[in-house]
Amino acid sequence: HLWGHGLNNVLQEALLMSYLAYVSNVSFVFEDYTWSHTPLPWTIHDFALRPARIPLNAIISGPTAGGPMPDGSDSPMAVSAQFYEHVCSGPGAKPYVLNSAFAPNDADGTAIIDWWSQQLASVSERCIEIDSTAHDIFDRFLFGGPRILTLWEPLTSSPILTEFAWSPLVQSAIIRNFALLQPHAVKDIYATSSPQPTLHGLLAVHLRRGDYKRHCPNLAKWGARYMGINQHPLLRDRFDPFPYANDSALNEDYYLSHCLPTTGEVVARLRTVKREYHTQSGRWLTRVYVMSNEWAWSIDDLRRALKEDGWEDVVSSIDLQLDAEQYYVSMAVDMAIAERAEVFVGNGFSSLSSNVVMLRMAKGMDVRSNRFL
Repeated sequence: HLWGHGLNNVLQEALLMSYLAYVSNVSFVFEDYTWSHTPLPWTIHDFALRPARIPLNAIISGPTAGGPMPDGSDSPMAVSAQFYEHVCSGPGAKPYVLNSAFAPNDADGTAIIDWWSQQLASVSERCIEIDSTAHDIFDRFLFGGPRILTLWEPLTSSPILTEFAWSPLVQSAIIRNFALLQPHAVKDIYATSSPQPTLHGLLAVHLRRGDYKRHCPNLAKWGARYMGINQHPLLRDRFDPFPYANDSALNEDYYLSHCLPTTGEVVARLRTVKREYHTQSGRWLTRVYVMSNEWAWSIDDLRRALKEDGWEDVVSSIDLQLDAEQYYVSMAVDMAIAERAEVFVGNGFSSLSSNVVMLRMAKGMDVRSNRFL
């Protein structure tokens, strides 16, 4: 499985891998979220210690992480890598190895799933492994383009997403920050099943900073588009750089306004989203939750600007009160809050925003409540 990458790159692969196992009627083998294969429990990143591995069950629950399938389903449950090693590495055990070399990697999502499902169905051995040395089973080009949208209906209606939930650790962090999030009712923050709990009046916005200060100008040079899920035809906001194709400066400005917007651009964008949402729903958004890896001083500048623009309350990732365990799953806490927000404004180029949009739509939230910077 993918390792050494951001949580949402790993999560989108795990969800699709477990979906492939589900439609193929085999058990998915899930692994820890692994940043480093060092034998030590800690590694260094950005001049700070971070866990080399975090159990997947500390981040998510549901079928992908070994949770039960719905009542009446005969599909086998996912198992941990440790369990797989126990069962499939003993004397006489020899896993059957499939190779990715001839997989139709440039096909649409449905064709890729169908091909792999046929390969898995042809194997009678108890233990199966896939050698993806030649090519990733699901690569970044699939997740980053519209080919993945052919899987939308079967994926979002499958138990992989209908039974998806955040881990008890993540849920506990949300409950711990009850006062900060100001739910209208207790059920808006405690409920974990249908109907989808909603933090009414809250707009969550994803402001990716850090490496995006280098990444966003590169996206302009590459002519990149939004992540595949973020190109869903029902989503309102479209990204179209074509009018600026012959002017590199204007083209980069267009990309940066959507990928790395200034404080003024964020304020203007959220003002527009608030007004348009009131027009379509009759309800007013009053509070903002800023999910960001930005420096605290910059978030404070944005907080002041948003309040001056009429927002009643503005809180952010840095305002969360987290204990020592919750701290290391703080990105998942951010995502769980964004999933519950009445409106989400994401970064169309981000896998985090893409996963939040997917989960919100899969849980039946109004598609018009998903917007982009």
